[in-house]
Amino acid sequence: MRHLPTFFDLQSRPVAMIGGTAMALQRTRLLLEAGASVTIFARTLHPELAELVLEGRIRWQAETIEDSDLHEQRLAFIATGNAASDAEAAERVRRAGVAANVADRPELCDFIMPAIVERGEVTVGISTGGASPMLARSLRARVEATLPARLGELVRFASSLRQSARTLIGSATQRRRFWDAVLEGPVAEAVLTGRDETARALADDLLHNESPRGAVYIVGAGPGDPDLLTFRAHRLMQQADIVFYDELVGPEILNYVRRDAERVYVGKIKSHHSKSQDAINELLARHAKAGKRVLRLKGGDPFVFGRGGEELEYLRRESIETVVVPGITAALGCAAATGIPLTHRDYASSVTFLTGHTRDGELATDWRVLARPDQTLVVYMGLSTAGSLAAKLLVAGLPRSTPVAIVERGTRPDQRVTTGILSDLKALAERHKDGGPALLIIGKVAALANADIAGVADQLKEAV
Repeated sequence: MRHLPTFFDLQSRPVAMIGGTAMALQRTRLLLEAGASVTIFARTLHPELAELVLEGRIRWQAETIEDSDLHEQRLAFIATGNAASDAEAAERVRRAGVAANVADRPELCDFIMPAIVERGEVTVGISTGGASPMLARSLRARVEATLPARLGELVRFASSLRQSARTLIGSATQRRRFWDAVLEGPVAEAVLTGRDETARALADDLLHNESPRGAVYIVGAGPGDPDLLTFRAHRLMQQADIVFYDELVGPEILNYVRRDAERVYVGKIKSHHSKSQDAINELLARHAKAGKRVLRLKGGDPFVFGRGGEELEYLRRESIETVVVPGITAALGCAAATGIPLTHRDYASSVTFLTGHTRDGELATDWRVLARPDQTLVVYMGLSTAGSLAAKLLVAGLPRSTPVAIVERGTRPDQRVTTGILSDLKALAERHKDGGPALLIIGKVAALANADIAGVADQLKEAV
C-alpha cells in the first residue's frame, strides 16, 4: 500500500491554494465543504474564485508567495496550470514542512485526493494511487449507486442510540446483536425511507429486550432484466431472511437475493396455483411475526395486477410493518424493449392497462370506451382470452386493421415479439401458447415495434 488512507479534520484550519485556475476552484469548493480556512495565492483568479473572495469565504494574496506565508498552513494544494510553476511551488511548500498536493502530477504529491462519495457523515474515498483517475471516478459512480440517499440520517440515528445501548444492554455480545438488528433490519429501513417515528419505536423495542419485530417488504422485481431492478430492491433483497417469489420472477433476478435466505415459490399460472392468495397472506404474516425479514418478490410492479394491494391490506390488519417498493411494470419494460411508445402525439393520446382475467373470470368493462382509435391498450395475462378480447373490440367499433403486438418474456435475452392486426389476434396468440409470460399491446403504436418507420405510415393510415 503506497498511500495510507486518512481523513483530516480541517475545520477552521488554514490551507493554502496556490493557483487561481478552474482546477483550483474545484479543490477550493471541496475544502470549503470540509470547513477549511482557505487562502488563495495567485496573480489572477478564475471568476468564481473571485466571487468567493468578494463574499468573504476565502482570502486572496496576489503578491509573490513567501516562505513565511506557508509555515502556518496545515496543507497546500497546487494548481497553477503551468508544469514548471507547479514543480517550483511544490518544492517551496516542502521546504516549509507542509504536505503538498499537485493537481494531475502524482509524482510531485505528498498526498493525493481520492474520488469522494458523501452521504452526510459517511464519506467514502476511492483511490488508484494516481495511476488511473478515470477508473477511480468509475468506481465512485458504482459506489454512489449502492449507497442510500439517507445513509447520513441513519448514522445520526445510530449515534443517538449509543448511550442508551451502553446503559440498557449489558454484554458486548447483546450489544452487537442489537446493532445488527438496528442497522440491517426494519429500523434502518424506516430511517432510510424517512419514517423516523416508526424507527424510534422499533429501536425502543430492541433496547428493552423485546423480541425483534419482523417486517414484510413487497418488492417489484421489474419485467425480467436484472438491470431494471431499483437500488432499493437490491438493498432489501440482500437483507431478507426468507423470500416468497412469483412465477414471473426468473432465476436471473433470484441470483441477487441473499444467498443464505430461504426461498419459497408461491407462483400462479392459469388453472394452477401453488398457493392460494389467502395462504400466501398467512405465510407472510406468520414469518414476520416470528421476527423475520420477509421479502415478497413480484414480477413487474406489486400494485399493477400484482395483488400487492391485497397483501398490504391483510398485513396492515395484522399490524405488521410493511414496505412497498415499486418496480418497472411489464407495460413500460416491454414497450421500451420493443420500441413501442405507449403514447405518441400522432397516434395515441392515452394508455389503458387491462387484465385478461379478474377474480370472477370474465372481464367486464365498457368496450366502446376501449375501442377508441386514439389510445393504446395494454393487456396483462391476455393470451388465453385474446380471441374474446379481439371480438369484443371489433364489435365495439375498433377497426380490424388496428395494429397489435404480443411481447413474450419482454426485456429478457429470449424476448419474442409477434406483430399483426386486431382481426388476427387470436391466431397470433396461438403462436405463444406454450411460451412464457406475454403482454398484448393494441393500438396504432404497436406498428412501431422495432419497425422501419418509412414502412409504417401506410399501415397506420389503414388503422384510422
